[in-house]
Amino acid sequence: MFVATANAMPILLRQVMGRRGDWPLDFGIRLRGRQLFGTSKTWRGVLAAVLGAGLLALLLGLQFFSGLLAGGLAMLGDLLASFCKRRLGLAPSSRALLLDQVPESLLPALYFLQQGYLDAWGVVAVVVVFTSLELLVSPLLFWLHIRKRPY
Repeated sequence: MFVATANAMPILLRQVMGRRGDWPLDFGIRLRGRQLFGTSKTWRGVLAAVLGAGLLALLLGLQFFSGLLAGGLAMLGDLLASFCKRRLGLAPSSRALLLDQVPESLLPALYFLQQGYLDAWGVVAVVVVFTSLELLVSPLLFWLHIRKRPY
């Protein structure tokens, strides 16, 4: 749930705010001619993801900090995937099956494993469920004009 919330918040905030305040997280810095993360990774999106996960934690009766950390780890996984995609020469917002889903869901799941909220099978379940939902829901969100691409 934390991963889905962290994933959804930047998209929902873009729907509300448009392009206002969507400064690139990497400030346009390039490494070997390629952006570090790409233009779709913004300060606004990361803050929305982390705060959204923190608020979800409160709603679920967990510590706000645990939610912040889970959201931050989800965004760290997302940024790691974007960094790898740029190094592979893939354009921002391009599709890379599993690379787009696994780091983003695995890092917070490992945190919850360490905290005792999940066991090893729970970690696997989080990654599989998030990946499956992402693949099923993204085309619907594209059709509803919420996402820019069907993946």
